[in-house]
Amino acid sequence: MDTKTCVVCGRTIEWRKRWERSWAGVKYCSDGCRRRRREAVDDRLERAILVMLEARPRDATVCPSEVARMVAPDDWRPLMQPVREAARRLVAKGLLDLTQHGREVDGSTARGPVRLRRR
Repeated sequence: MDTKTCVVCGRTIEWRKRWERSWAGVKYCSDGCRRRRREAVDDRLERAILVMLEARPRDATVCPSEVARMVAPDDWRPLMQPVREAARRLVAKGLLDLTQHGREVDGSTARGPVRLRRR
């Protein structure tokens, strides 16, 4: 079965019969992502994740809140979901792993705190 990654939130999009003719053009997992689109802050968050991981030992991890605090020290809480979305996009690109309790997890279905690790 074919899958794609949403360009906004990084969630996995699975092929559906109704998309048979337009599968090549499917980019968004939902109407919400289609309306939101990607913003400049999304690219900044992806770069911040990679910079933080590059500055640490190879097997070290980063908490998403650390990334949010790096990008917006005074108002970081609204960035928590966008950081997770940026992390999922980096996972889809093959640059990152999301972990919970030291084990790799699927970012589309993971609940609770996650850590970011270089692949």
